[in-house]
Amino acid sequence: MSGLQYDVVIIGGGVTGSAIARELSRYQLKTCLIEKTEDVCSGTSKANSAIVHAGFDAAAGSMMAKMNVEGNRLMGQLAEDLDFPFRRNGSLVLCFSEEDMPNLQALYDRGITNGVPELKIISGDEARAMEPNLTDEVVAALYAPTGGIVCPFNLTIAMAENACDNGVEFKFLEEVTNVKKIDGGYEISIKDKEPVTAKYVVNAAGVYADEIHNMVSEKKITIVPRKGDYCLLDQEAGHHVDKTIFQLPGKYGKGILVTPTIHGNLLLGPTATDIEDKEGTYTTAAELAEVISKSARGVKNIPYRQVITSFSGLRAHEGNHEFILGEPEDAKGFFDAAGIESPGLTSAPAIGVYIAEMVAKEAGAEKKENFIATRKAIPHVAAMDKEARAALIKERPDYGTIVCRCENVSEGEIVDSIRRTLGARSLDGIKRRVRQGMGRCQAGFCTPRTMEILSRETGIPMEEICKNQPGSEMLIGKL
Repeated sequence: MSGLQYDVVIIGGGVTGSAIARELSRYQLKTCLIEKTEDVCSGTSKANSAIVHAGFDAAAGSMMAKMNVEGNRLMGQLAEDLDFPFRRNGSLVLCFSEEDMPNLQALYDRGITNGVPELKIISGDEARAMEPNLTDEVVAALYAPTGGIVCPFNLTIAMAENACDNGVEFKFLEEVTNVKKIDGGYEISIKDKEPVTAKYVVNAAGVYADEIHNMVSEKKITIVPRKGDYCLLDQEAGHHVDKTIFQLPGKYGKGILVTPTIHGNLLLGPTATDIEDKEGTYTTAAELAEVISKSARGVKNIPYRQVITSFSGLRAHEGNHEFILGEPEDAKGFFDAAGIESPGLTSAPAIGVYIAEMVAKEAGAEKKENFIATRKAIPHVAAMDKEARAALIKERPDYGTIVCRCENVSEGEIVDSIRRTLGARSLDGIKRRVRQGMGRCQAGFCTPRTMEILSRETGIPMEEICKNQPGSEMLIGKL
């Protein structure tokens, strides 16, 4: 390995790459994560349903099923260790006709085979007793108590911060343009930068994972971006349902989920449209209309007038609908974590363990004795009791100044989101860490003050502050 800069390079800083980085940081390995955007959690991982799936949907015996169930099992302890919000609110899959009952039974049987605990089929009346806003059309439902909801930003950032605290190096705004085999490892070419070298490479590049894989392997794979549109409702609508409400696929298609979010909003979606553009995160009127119409079939009286924003995300769909994990036969030392579509968010902790153990075994790496297993989140003053809030403000007066009125985010929270490990360097980076700008006004009031704080803390001139990537500057000059 003489002359190589790193033991391991991870390509991609989404939830999968961050999970792998965190698990690799347990070992005595020099590890680097390369991400082409300005922050972790900037692609698929930032725009999804935020669901922790129970594990009944994936094909029995598949890696997808195995990682889903294990990721679900790991999530509770991970949330405790890394201090991010997670709740097992449970899920219901709604059946709308007696003729579809065999399909509901098949879903139950698959879940049992996959090892999902506590599954049961309940009647429509039992489902409505749990969720009074379900429609009268529901005749039965599959109830999975282990289903949950999580914040994809907090999950990804928590794992990345913990990985960094344990020695993983993060390189942002560096786009990998080529990977080639060299003596003892791989050379990774980076746009407008010097290449880096590593003995092992982990491909966690999301919708671009096929392009990275195909640079080193003759056995080609294809990833199709599958776009899903969503509607997000105000927190006033957040209690409309308590559980995640799915619809059993039937003669009218797959249906749309309705779920509370971990932060108290109501989320509807997604649609599923295969596109060619791997950056095509636009919404369309037709798809948003589909979200509205299909969500009403299972849940009545949804207050659609309380929609505060819409968005879309891309899933990394592989034709066999299966996770591709491990080494290609013709590329030893190169590890794929490709085709990570739903339930990828749930599966990420398990994928992190799986890939890290494979790499460490091949590298003969020992575990560290000084691994830092825990991490503390930024305190949120609005969630504190009066005594704790007063004590914090006495110590840090900036926690007493509210900047984002919709989400009650203080200046202290924004400052800490910038100063801490892998601190924010863009407005979206702050938003993902402390929810500034995620309320009903969608950053209409708090953006100027947040920009001033970001400029003050980082030294970035106001004209150079970006929403996210370079090129998304908020200002064009001074009057």
